[in-house]
Amino acid sequence: MTVLYEPRPAEAAHLAAHLAALPGPAVRTAGSAAELAAHLAADPGETLVVVGPGAPGAEATAFAAEQRLRRPAVGVVLLRADAPIDLLREALRAGVREVADPRDPHAVRRACERSLELSRQLTAASRTGAPAPAQAGAADGTAAGRPGRIVTVLATKGGCGKTAIAVNLAVTLAAGGRRRVLLVDLDVEFGDVAIALQLTPERGLADAVAMADRLDETGLRSLLTPYRPGLDTLLAPPRPTDGERITGPLVGEVLRLARGVFDHVVVDTPPHFSDPALAALDLTDHLLVLTEPDVLTLKNTRIALETLDLLGQPAERRIVTLNRSGSPVGLTTGDVERALGTPPHAHVPSSADVPLSLNRGVPLADDPAHPVSRALADLAARHLHAVPEQQARRGHGRRGLLRRTGR
Repeated sequence: MTVLYEPRPAEAAHLAAHLAALPGPAVRTAGSAAELAAHLAADPGETLVVVGPGAPGAEATAFAAEQRLRRPAVGVVLLRADAPIDLLREALRAGVREVADPRDPHAVRRACERSLELSRQLTAASRTGAPAPAQAGAADGTAAGRPGRIVTVLATKGGCGKTAIAVNLAVTLAAGGRRRVLLVDLDVEFGDVAIALQLTPERGLADAVAMADRLDETGLRSLLTPYRPGLDTLLAPPRPTDGERITGPLVGEVLRLARGVFDHVVVDTPPHFSDPALAALDLTDHLLVLTEPDVLTLKNTRIALETLDLLGQPAERRIVTLNRSGSPVGLTTGDVERALGTPPHAHVPSSADVPLSLNRGVPLADDPAHPVSRALADLAARHLHAVPEQQARRGHGRRGLLRRTGR
């Protein structure tokens, strides 16, 4: 089930021959945007559209953006040789899943296969209401045989405590080694996970560049820095210049593989919508949007929520979290709700112990009785379906730290 949109007949025939090895019926070709629309209208089950190098880039991105909202199971693979960075950035924002070089048939087929697999998972999830089955060949042991959940922590203003929340949430989800968790530092220029956990970044995300398009589980594990039983890290490059080589497609490849190996993948992002961050958003199961009670941060968070709407990121996957809740800064709960346009789904209390724990390199979540630890444990139980053992024993008596709205 593949439609190839390529206006030039000779190029279309050449590409169709390479795509013939893909599973499913024969490749159908479209020479115009109207013909492409007609193919999709005639086949509601179509899941892959390959846009050839002869098709205008603006048409490709507009088409991808439309399908992202109307038919999320339809994957768009864009074929471009030496694509300019502006086109790549726009393609990622529009929802193009893969960009491949048409001169490399193997890379084209691999990109299409990855897109088809993701479409299969999305279709299965929509039918059953559950996460899609794990990919063939993925390590077993994830909950109920399903792929792990990707939890992305997002804040569009520095200083919100994003890395502290990501680190402590990862420790909480690992539950003392009872779950397998990967913490990914996707702030590829100024990542702080390594220093927060006092780890030496001898290897990390930058080393995945050499494995692009052929990364497997063995390769992924070679990039990881263990922290403790149940919790591994994938660290950002130690030099900001190395981060320039980390692309959205590479991040997508890493995260798709990681979700088949780990129960949870926690992603710490930069304070802006970078290409790697956009790639993570496309695969995210739960998006923790972090804010704090000051007017500048609340304004930026409101803009971020509106941007997520424009990107087609589903609101039901978001967990708007008010960090440093209860700080005596002159803003009421009503002020926060009005500024955001929505009530926060979770509250994490303010505590001077958070910077102290970062300076020591010891996660605050190691003390499960601490109010911040209890808040994160409740967040995991309520929104991520992960109930820590100590919380299961004590029941719901301490859930007053979090307030869930009727979503």
